[in-house]
Amino acid sequence: MTQPVRLGLRANLGQFSLLVAINAFVGAMVGLERSTLPLIGRDSFGLSSSAAVLSFIVAFGLAKAFTNLGAGALAQGVGRRRLLILGWAVALPVPLLIAVAPNWGWIVAANVLLGVNQGLAWSMTVVMKIDLVGPRRRGLALGLNEAVGYGGVALAAGLSGLLAATFAPRDVLVVAGAVIAVTALVLSVLFVHDTGAHVALEQERDHAKADDTAPRLRTAFAQASYRVPALRSCSQAGLVNNLNDGLAWGLVPLFLAANGAGVGAIGLVAAVYPGVWSVAQIATGHWSDSVGRKPLIVGGMMVQAAALGLLALSGGAVATAAMAAALLGVGTALVYPTLIAAISDAVSPVARAPVVGVYRFWRDMGYALGAVIAGTVADAAGYSGAIAIVAGLTAASGFWVAFDLPARPRSSRPSTTVDQSTNALTT
Repeated sequence: MTQPVRLGLRANLGQFSLLVAINAFVGAMVGLERSTLPLIGRDSFGLSSSAAVLSFIVAFGLAKAFTNLGAGALAQGVGRRRLLILGWAVALPVPLLIAVAPNWGWIVAANVLLGVNQGLAWSMTVVMKIDLVGPRRRGLALGLNEAVGYGGVALAAGLSGLLAATFAPRDVLVVAGAVIAVTALVLSVLFVHDTGAHVALEQERDHAKADDTAPRLRTAFAQASYRVPALRSCSQAGLVNNLNDGLAWGLVPLFLAANGAGVGAIGLVAAVYPGVWSVAQIATGHWSDSVGRKPLIVGGMMVQAAALGLLALSGGAVATAAMAAALLGVGTALVYPTLIAAISDAVSPVARAPVVGVYRFWRDMGYALGAVIAGTVADAAGYSGAIAIVAGLTAASGFWVAFDLPARPRSSRPSTTVDQSTNALTT
């Protein structure tokens, strides 16, 4: 007998938990590279330019950003589950390309595929969990999702750094990446169910007077990019958040290595940041359900700016860098799940996937922009100068949110929808 469709975390605990576990694998795929790949570029491929080393992050960020955009537009018609499965199928060649790469261009190509994997798989696990829980526990759901996803990033970053001190770093990436991709694909094919019925139920129950068709990509892009304050302020904050995440991923290992840190210590610092971020997100996502989204976003951007300032002044000392990484994790935990929750608050269920897709497009463009800025400035002015510039951009983004994002004290207020005819927010 078919089970009735219900919204809520407890009512959908089995599927929710499965999607959380799969998101841990999504995070682990990218976490494997965090402590080792920049060093592989320098040591195994002889790259001397920071901009050249960070080219893999530019490729990853562009691929993920445009995949997010396409996934959001296709989710309603193609189905969330199918896109999730496709994301894991695309991940299968990544370890093979890294294993046989004769030059750095092959590594860049592997990261294009990794970006597509992340864009499809992470986007769909996020949207499907929002679909399942309904509006009242949206912040908690996103906190759990991002906590486990970035817990996977932290665990993989730490373990790959430790293993790379004993085994060849490239071998560590290849074996672990293959195991993760195959396992997640099998779980997605055999056990994940689509959430289209949950979207239809929430639309009928809570948004009966709203347009029941998903907005066209052109409309969603305009709304989330510049027309609607609640959406554009979140989009720019997401971009800057991942701009400094790209710096932490690509530049910090080089910064620490240049100041004498070994690969094990670099792996530790690389794991502290997403580790603190992942654990704290459970609390911060839930907190935003009660106190509102805006205070956490503004405060989190300012904490991130302070952390990057501390890192810029650290001189590459591992202990200070670890403290800065922990502070950066706290700031990011305040911001990351809260931004997606704020976006979801501002649109109807059928508009959720395309609008979240546009937000994630801008957010992940931050990887590419961060790698370009960090690599170029580091080559010209040194690592500390690049980190300081990103710290200033992060603080400016926080001020933007403070002035542009409308205050919405709690997520239990009536959901807001995008009026397609007037390009305005209506309640």
